[in-house]
Amino acid sequence: MTALMEGFRTAFSLILHLNEELLAIIFLSLKVSGFALLIATLIGLPLGAFLGFKKFLLKGMLITTLNTFMGLPPVVVGLFVYLLLSRSGPLGFMALLYTPAAMVIAQTILAFPIVSSLSHSAIVSVDPVIKQASMTLGATPFQVSLTIVREARYGIMSGVIAAFGRVMAEVGAILIVGGNIAGYTRVMTTTIALETDKGNFELALALGIILLTISLIINFVLRAVQRRGMTGLQR
Repeated sequence: MTALMEGFRTAFSLILHLNEELLAIIFLSLKVSGFALLIATLIGLPLGAFLGFKKFLLKGMLITTLNTFMGLPPVVVGLFVYLLLSRSGPLGFMALLYTPAAMVIAQTILAFPIVSSLSHSAIVSVDPVIKQASMTLGATPFQVSLTIVREARYGIMSGVIAAFGRVMAEVGAILIVGGNIAGYTRVMTTTIALETDKGNFELALALGIILLTISLIINFVLRAVQRRGMTGLQR
């Protein structure tokens, strides 16, 4: 019990004194996950909107595939990206394996179906009356689409926040493609796993506290967005 309390005391000390190693790991984690989320949103949101507005052959199959990919095992994604980026892989000439870029690619693959699928669900859930009213007022198809997306904004934001929470807590894929290299590809989740194996519980606890705090903030923001969306629907 005394050792546990001492570990927490040292962990809080590392946080309060802004330990350089700790800050570097946190910054890299946020940078990698942030870039991955940005790319996933830029690709996933238009696809989700397209699926929500258009009817075409095999649309149902594509939606089912996206929903299935929301639960992709991170280690499978890591293996897939590793095979793509390895020397013998089709993208091996880019020399991206064991770099932050490879980690961004892996996390983008994990975040993309979440953003796309939840964006689609939010768009198709918009009351059809809104579309009809926009068309009656003489809006162009593009303006109608913008109106529907604006009405679905809280659901879309929930999807983006959920995707961010997924990639921030991910460890399997980035461990495979990033290599957990100190000072280069070592992020919070991989560092926690490594330092726990080494018996360095102070740094692992400090990062665990930070990661838990970030997760709580993400869930708080997600809950606030969902409640605001529900309030908007009741008006």
